[in-house]
Amino acid sequence: MPASAAPFPAPRLGEPYLLTPGPLTTAFSTKEAMLKDWGSWDADFRAMTKSICDQLVALAGDTRGEFVCVPMQGSGSFSVEAMLGTFVARDGKVLVLANGAYGLRAAETMRYLGRAHTLIDKGDYMPPRGDEVGAALDADPGITHVIAIHCETSSGILNPVAEISEAVYARGRKLLIDSMSAFGAIDLDVNRIRYEAMVSSANKCIEGVPGFGFVVARRSELEAAKGNSHSLALDLHAQWAYMEKTGQWRYTPPTHVVAAFLEALRLHAEEGGVAARGARYVRNRDVMVEGMRAIGFETLLKDRWLSPIIVTFFCPADPNFVFARFYELMKAKGFIIYPGKLTVVDSFRIGCIGRMDEHVMRKVVQAAKEALAEMGVASAAPPEAAIAERAKLAA
Repeated sequence: MPASAAPFPAPRLGEPYLLTPGPLTTAFSTKEAMLKDWGSWDADFRAMTKSICDQLVALAGDTRGEFVCVPMQGSGSFSVEAMLGTFVARDGKVLVLANGAYGLRAAETMRYLGRAHTLIDKGDYMPPRGDEVGAALDADPGITHVIAIHCETSSGILNPVAEISEAVYARGRKLLIDSMSAFGAIDLDVNRIRYEAMVSSANKCIEGVPGFGFVVARRSELEAAKGNSHSLALDLHAQWAYMEKTGQWRYTPPTHVVAAFLEALRLHAEEGGVAARGARYVRNRDVMVEGMRAIGFETLLKDRWLSPIIVTFFCPADPNFVFARFYELMKAKGFIIYPGKLTVVDSFRIGCIGRMDEHVMRKVVQAAKEALAEMGVASAAPPEAAIAERAKLAA
């Protein structure tokens, strides 16, 4: 959306904006789509399921019929576990790339699955790089797969999945991508970035509502995964095979959520697809970060690694700053922000995604400025120790 464009309408019914990595603020027409009941076995609903799967494969850039889409009930973590449990054979081994909570969650998932795995943990500040991945693969020929987080929302880092992919396939291994909070706004074209499967969710950059995730996977890889899964309900191969045969979900689908997602996909296409959606989010980030820095806040990350999905800010050192109070003041002004999820320093996060634009982000900055004044915070500068810690860990 260009800078001169008219602002989006405010949320209806006095709703606050959700400045989170999902659930997020949705269009009224997306909410409205949930007002009709659907039969999960009905031909009309089967057609809706087929439509969303076809559109998601197209968003991934597949034009040769090499990829398929498998939706899975539940939150995004259900689909991540389904992907890992289905594509990694029981005698396989996974290299988990972590630089925040969601990479560590992938490692925890592997532990629960009883699958062999090893970990590169970069901490909160820096991304895993291709040369590091290559060295780890060279050192351990038993590794069969690598799992990478596309956008690590605990810090806001956009990870370099293209160079990671090159390192993985140069060594004959396979890449799985958790693109939960990036797909639909950040390019993940299968013709430019090679991977076997990627997972995302309805309530992220396509701006639907929570209720299901989905895996876009190479058809041949999915066919070969029969019998791998540890779970009845989370077996992606079984879900896909049943859908191929009947057009239905194996178990009760979130029908209203699917209807809302179909409308969200329509709005996504109307806006201009991945490129336009991503450009709006980039503008949201740039306007918000510039404004927050102007009133004294400092970002956790250097500009190079700031994603257009969510931005982490250090909490101010001023003793009058209490995050719980800041949160409530921001909520009263119409904005729900997100607490920090770092292991080292106190922080909070502001999301850039959802049905909002740069006009809204300017109001966010003004609300933050007013909240600081109401709290009696003289400076939003972070503690010196936090800056020193960042410099040490990012060196």
